Amino acid sequence: MAIGESERAGGLDAAAAVFTDVRPRLFGIAYRMLGSASEAEDLVQEVWLRWQAYDRDTVAEPGAFLATIATRLSINALKSARVRRETYIGPWLPEPVDTAADPYLGAERGEALEYATLLLMERLSPNERAAYVLREAFDYAYDQIAEIIGTSSAAVRQLVSRARRHIADGRRSRPDKTGQRALLEAFMAAARSGDMAELERLFAADVVNTADGNGAVKVARKHLIGAERVAKFLKAIEWLWSDVEVTWTDLAGRTWAVLHQNGAVYAALTIDASDNGIDQVLWLVAPEKLEAFRD
Repeated sequence: MAIGESERAGGLDAAAAVFTDVRPRLFGIAYRMLGSASEAEDLVQEVWLRWQAYDRDTVAEPGAFLATIATRLSINALKSARVRRETYIGPWLPEPVDTAADPYLGAERGEALEYATLLLMERLSPNERAAYVLREAFDYAYDQIAEIIGTSSAAVRQLVSRARRHIADGRRSRPDKTGQRALLEAFMAAARSGDMAELERLFAADVVNTADGNGAVKVARKHLIGAERVAKFLKAIEWLWSDVEVTWTDLAGRTWAVLHQNGAVYAALTIDASDNGIDQVLWLVAPEKLEAFRD
Protein backbone atom coordinates (compact mmCIF):
# COMPACT_ATOMS: atom_id res chain seq x y z
CA MET A 1 0.00 0.00 0.00
CA ALA A 2 1.36 3.44 -0.90
CA ILE A 3 2.11 5.87 1.94
CA GLY A 4 -0.70 8.19 0.88
CA GLU A 5 -3.21 5.34 0.89
CA SER A 6 -2.00 4.21 4.31
CA GLU A 7 -2.45 7.70 5.73
CA ARG A 8 -5.93 7.96 4.25
CA ALA A 9 -6.88 4.57 5.73
CA GLY A 10 -5.59 5.64 9.13
CA GLY A 11 -7.50 8.89 8.87
CA LEU A 12 -10.74 7.06 8.09
CA ASP A 13 -10.17 4.70 11.01
CA ALA A 14 -9.81 7.70 13.31
CA ALA A 15 -12.89 9.32 11.77
CA ALA A 16 -14.87 6.11 12.27
CA ALA A 17 -13.80 5.90 15.91
CA VAL A 18 -14.97 9.47 16.57
CA PHE A 19 -18.24 8.87 14.74
CA THR A 20 -18.92 5.58 16.56
CA ASP A 21 -18.46 7.31 19.90
CA VAL A 22 -21.11 9.96 19.21
CA ARG A 23 -23.41 7.87 17.01
CA PRO A 24 -25.96 7.06 19.77
CA ARG A 25 -26.45 10.76 20.41
CA LEU A 26 -26.83 11.47 16.69
CA PHE A 27 -29.49 8.77 16.45
CA GLY A 28 -31.21 10.15 19.55
CA ILE A 29 -31.40 13.63 18.02
CA ALA A 30 -32.61 12.37 14.64
CA TYR A 31 -35.18 9.97 16.11
CA ARG A 32 -36.70 12.58 18.41
CA MET A 33 -36.84 15.02 15.52
CA LEU A 34 -38.37 12.65 12.96
CA GLY A 35 -40.35 10.17 15.06
CA SER A 36 -39.09 7.33 12.84
CA ALA A 37 -36.27 4.93 13.67
CA SER A 38 -35.70 3.99 10.02
CA GLU A 39 -35.56 7.62 8.90
CA ALA A 40 -33.22 8.41 11.79
CA GLU A 41 -30.89 5.56 10.77
CA ASP A 42 -30.81 6.86 7.20
CA LEU A 43 -30.03 10.35 8.43
CA VAL A 44 -27.20 9.14 10.67
CA GLN A 45 -25.73 7.33 7.68
CA GLU A 46 -25.83 10.62 5.75
CA VAL A 47 -23.97 12.31 8.61
CA TRP A 48 -21.27 9.63 8.36
CA LEU A 49 -20.90 10.16 4.60
CA ARG A 50 -20.48 13.90 5.13
CA TRP A 51 -18.00 13.35 7.96
CA GLN A 52 -16.05 10.95 5.77
CA ALA A 53 -15.71 13.53 3.00
CA TYR A 54 -15.11 16.56 5.22
CA ASP A 55 -11.75 18.22 5.93
CA ARG A 56 -11.69 16.88 9.49
CA ASP A 57 -8.44 18.66 10.37
CA THR A 58 -10.42 21.92 10.45
CA VAL A 59 -12.87 20.61 13.10
CA ALA A 60 -11.93 21.52 16.68
CA GLU A 61 -14.84 19.70 18.39
CA PRO A 62 -15.98 16.69 16.34
CA GLY A 63 -18.86 15.77 18.66
CA ALA A 64 -20.40 19.23 18.46
CA PHE A 65 -19.77 19.38 14.73
CA LEU A 66 -21.51 16.06 14.09
CA ALA A 67 -24.45 16.99 16.32
CA THR A 68 -24.81 20.21 14.32
CA ILE A 69 -24.90 18.29 11.03
CA ALA A 70 -27.44 15.81 12.45
CA THR A 71 -29.69 18.58 13.75
CA ARG A 72 -29.62 20.64 10.57
CA LEU A 73 -30.26 17.59 8.41
CA SER A 74 -33.12 16.66 10.76
CA ILE A 75 -34.70 20.11 10.40
CA ASN A 76 -34.53 19.81 6.61
CA ALA A 77 -35.76 16.21 6.70
CA LEU A 78 -38.68 17.17 8.94
CA LYS A 79 -39.75 19.88 6.51
CA SER A 80 -39.59 17.36 3.66
CA ALA A 81 -41.32 14.70 5.75
CA ARG A 82 -44.26 16.98 6.39
CA VAL A 83 -44.64 17.44 2.64
CA ARG A 84 -44.36 13.67 2.06
CA ARG A 85 -46.91 12.95 4.76
CA GLU A 86 -49.47 14.89 2.79
CA THR A 87 -49.42 11.95 0.37
CA TYR A 88 -49.25 9.30 3.12
CA ILE A 89 -52.30 7.06 2.95
CA GLY A 90 -54.21 7.80 6.14
CA PRO A 91 -52.97 9.34 9.40
CA TRP A 92 -49.28 9.26 10.32
CA LEU A 93 -48.11 8.34 13.85
CA PRO A 94 -44.60 8.28 15.31
CA GLU A 95 -42.76 4.98 15.58
CA PRO A 96 -41.89 3.94 19.16
CA VAL A 97 -38.45 2.51 19.92
CA ASP A 98 -37.21 0.09 22.56
CA THR A 99 -34.84 2.15 24.69
CA ALA A 100 -33.71 -0.98 26.55
CA ALA A 101 -31.92 -2.01 23.37
CA ASP A 102 -29.84 1.18 23.49
CA PRO A 103 -28.78 2.05 27.06
CA TYR A 104 -27.28 5.38 25.97
CA LEU A 105 -30.51 6.48 24.32
CA GLY A 106 -32.54 5.43 27.34
CA ALA A 107 -30.21 7.21 29.73
CA GLU A 108 -31.04 10.61 28.29
CA ARG A 109 -33.81 12.66 29.86
CA GLY A 110 -36.57 10.10 29.68
CA GLU A 111 -39.61 12.34 29.28
CA ALA A 112 -38.40 13.54 25.89
CA LEU A 113 -38.42 9.94 24.63
CA GLU A 114 -41.92 9.06 25.80
CA TYR A 115 -44.46 8.36 23.10
CA ALA A 116 -46.76 11.02 24.51
CA THR A 117 -44.04 13.60 23.94
CA LEU A 118 -43.40 12.40 20.39
CA LEU A 119 -47.09 12.83 19.64
CA LEU A 120 -47.13 16.32 21.11
CA MET A 121 -43.95 17.34 19.30
CA GLU A 122 -45.77 16.83 16.00
CA ARG A 123 -47.46 20.19 16.62
CA LEU A 124 -44.10 22.04 16.85
CA SER A 125 -42.32 23.81 14.03
CA PRO A 126 -39.01 22.19 12.94
CA ASN A 127 -36.96 24.84 14.75
CA GLU A 128 -39.10 24.61 17.90
CA ARG A 129 -38.70 20.86 17.86
CA ALA A 130 -34.93 21.06 17.40
CA ALA A 131 -34.55 23.58 20.22
CA TYR A 132 -36.79 21.51 22.52
CA VAL A 133 -34.99 18.23 21.76
CA LEU A 134 -31.52 19.67 22.27
CA ARG A 135 -32.50 21.44 25.48
CA GLU A 136 -34.86 18.94 27.11
CA ALA A 137 -33.40 15.64 25.94
CA PHE A 138 -29.70 16.49 25.82
CA ASP A 139 -29.35 19.54 28.10
CA TYR A 140 -27.54 21.68 25.55
CA ALA A 141 -26.90 25.28 26.61
CA TYR A 142 -28.93 27.97 24.85
CA ASP A 143 -25.87 29.43 23.15
CA GLN A 144 -24.89 25.97 21.86
CA ILE A 145 -28.37 25.45 20.42
CA ALA A 146 -28.24 28.92 18.85
CA GLU A 147 -25.01 28.02 17.08
CA ILE A 148 -26.40 24.70 15.86
CA ILE A 149 -29.67 26.13 14.56
CA GLY A 150 -28.11 29.33 13.30
CA THR A 151 -29.94 31.92 15.37
CA SER A 152 -29.53 33.95 18.57
CA SER A 153 -29.66 32.72 22.16
CA ALA A 154 -32.67 34.96 22.76
CA ALA A 155 -34.49 33.38 19.83
CA VAL A 156 -33.67 29.90 21.12
CA ARG A 157 -35.11 30.75 24.54
CA GLN A 158 -38.32 31.79 22.81
CA LEU A 159 -38.39 28.60 20.74
CA VAL A 160 -37.91 26.41 23.82
CA SER A 161 -40.49 28.40 25.79
CA ARG A 162 -43.12 28.05 23.05
CA ALA A 163 -42.35 24.35 22.66
CA ARG A 164 -42.67 23.75 26.41
CA ARG A 165 -46.06 25.49 26.44
CA HIS A 166 -47.35 23.33 23.59
CA ILE A 167 -46.10 20.15 25.28
CA ALA A 168 -47.43 21.15 28.70
CA ASP A 169 -50.86 22.01 27.30
CA GLY A 170 -51.15 18.54 25.81
CA ARG A 171 -50.02 16.82 29.01
CA ARG A 172 -52.61 18.23 31.39
CA SER A 173 -54.35 15.69 33.62
CA ARG A 174 -52.89 12.63 31.91
CA PRO A 175 -52.96 9.30 33.78
CA ASP A 176 -49.80 7.82 35.23
CA LYS A 177 -48.37 4.61 33.78
CA THR A 178 -50.45 2.36 36.05
CA GLY A 179 -53.65 4.24 35.28
CA GLN A 180 -52.96 4.18 31.55
CA ARG A 181 -52.52 0.40 31.59
CA ALA A 182 -55.72 -0.12 33.61
CA LEU A 183 -57.68 1.96 31.10
CA LEU A 184 -56.11 0.11 28.17
CA GLU A 185 -57.05 -3.26 29.69
CA ALA A 186 -60.62 -2.09 30.30
CA PHE A 187 -60.81 -0.76 26.74
CA MET A 188 -59.53 -4.02 25.28
CA ALA A 189 -62.02 -6.09 27.28
CA ALA A 190 -64.92 -3.92 26.10
CA ALA A 191 -63.72 -3.83 22.48
CA ARG A 192 -63.23 -7.60 22.27
CA SER A 193 -66.66 -8.30 23.77
CA GLY A 194 -68.39 -5.66 21.64
CA ASP A 195 -69.74 -3.90 24.74
CA MET A 196 -70.68 -0.54 23.24
CA ALA A 197 -72.15 0.79 26.47
CA GLU A 198 -68.91 0.14 28.34
CA LEU A 199 -66.86 1.66 25.53
CA GLU A 200 -68.94 4.83 25.58
CA ARG A 201 -68.58 4.95 29.38
CA LEU A 202 -64.78 4.74 29.06
CA PHE A 203 -64.56 7.33 26.29
CA ALA A 204 -64.37 11.08 26.54
CA ALA A 205 -67.08 12.69 24.42
CA ASP A 206 -64.50 13.87 21.87
CA VAL A 207 -62.41 10.69 21.74
CA VAL A 208 -60.35 10.32 18.55
CA ASN A 209 -59.53 6.96 16.95
CA THR A 210 -56.37 7.15 14.80
CA ALA A 211 -54.96 4.26 12.77
CA ASP A 212 -51.60 4.41 10.99
CA GLY A 213 -51.77 1.76 8.28
CA ASN A 214 -50.32 3.57 5.26
CA GLY A 215 -52.98 2.10 3.02
CA ALA A 216 -53.24 -1.34 4.65
CA VAL A 217 -56.44 -3.22 3.83
CA LYS A 218 -59.30 -2.84 6.33
CA VAL A 219 -57.57 -0.04 8.24
CA ALA A 220 -59.47 3.22 8.77
CA ARG A 221 -57.91 5.97 6.65
CA LYS A 222 -59.44 8.90 8.52
CA HIS A 223 -59.60 10.02 12.13
CA LEU A 224 -62.86 8.93 13.77
CA ILE A 225 -64.14 11.42 16.33
CA GLY A 226 -66.78 11.09 19.03
CA ALA A 227 -67.63 8.41 21.60
CA GLU A 228 -70.63 6.95 19.76
CA ARG A 229 -68.89 6.90 16.38
CA VAL A 230 -65.73 5.23 17.71
CA ALA A 231 -67.77 2.69 19.68
CA LYS A 232 -69.74 1.79 16.54
CA PHE A 233 -66.51 1.41 14.59
CA LEU A 234 -65.10 -0.98 17.18
CA LYS A 235 -68.37 -2.94 17.16
CA ALA A 236 -68.11 -3.18 13.36
CA ILE A 237 -64.64 -4.75 13.52
CA GLU A 238 -65.53 -7.52 15.97
CA TRP A 239 -64.28 -9.90 13.27
CA LEU A 240 -60.74 -8.75 14.05
CA TRP A 241 -60.58 -10.45 17.44
CA SER A 242 -61.57 -13.93 16.29
CA ASP A 243 -58.09 -14.86 15.08
CA VAL A 244 -55.96 -12.45 17.11
CA GLU A 245 -53.81 -13.20 20.13
CA VAL A 246 -53.12 -10.22 22.39
CA THR A 247 -49.99 -9.67 24.46
CA TRP A 248 -48.93 -6.67 26.52
CA THR A 249 -45.71 -4.72 26.40
CA ASP A 250 -44.35 -1.52 27.92
CA LEU A 251 -42.65 0.72 25.40
CA ALA A 252 -41.83 4.43 25.24
CA GLY A 253 -43.39 5.21 28.61
CA ARG A 254 -46.74 3.42 28.13
CA THR A 255 -48.42 0.04 27.82
CA TRP A 256 -49.38 -1.32 24.41
CA ALA A 257 -51.65 -4.18 23.38
CA VAL A 258 -49.81 -6.14 20.69
CA LEU A 259 -52.01 -8.02 18.23
CA HIS A 260 -50.65 -11.23 16.69
CA GLN A 261 -52.10 -12.99 13.66
CA ASN A 262 -50.72 -16.32 12.41
CA GLY A 263 -47.73 -15.99 14.73
CA ALA A 264 -46.71 -12.54 13.45
CA VAL A 265 -47.29 -9.05 14.84
CA TYR A 266 -50.24 -7.53 13.01
CA ALA A 267 -50.71 -4.30 14.96
CA ALA A 268 -50.08 -2.51 18.24
CA LEU A 269 -52.54 -0.20 19.94
CA THR A 270 -52.53 2.08 22.93
CA ILE A 271 -54.73 4.72 24.52
CA ASP A 272 -54.36 8.04 26.24
CA ALA A 273 -56.82 9.76 28.53
CA SER A 274 -57.81 12.95 30.29
CA ASP A 275 -60.01 13.48 33.35
CA ASN A 276 -62.98 12.97 31.01
CA GLY A 277 -61.93 9.47 29.94
CA ILE A 278 -60.07 7.90 27.04
CA ASP A 279 -59.52 10.64 24.48
CA GLN A 280 -57.16 8.89 22.07
CA VAL A 281 -57.12 5.37 20.63
CA LEU A 282 -53.96 4.88 18.60
CA TRP A 283 -53.31 1.97 16.23
CA LEU A 284 -50.01 1.16 14.55
CA VAL A 285 -50.63 -1.23 11.65
CA ALA A 286 -48.08 -0.14 9.02
CA PRO A 287 -45.43 -2.92 9.11
CA GLU A 288 -42.53 -0.45 9.17
CA LYS A 289 -43.84 1.00 12.45
CA LEU A 290 -43.91 -2.35 14.30
CA GLU A 291 -40.24 -3.31 14.49
CA ALA A 292 -39.94 -2.62 18.22
CA PHE A 293 -42.86 -4.98 18.95
CA ARG A 294 -41.32 -7.96 17.17
CA ASP A 295 -39.31 -10.49 19.17
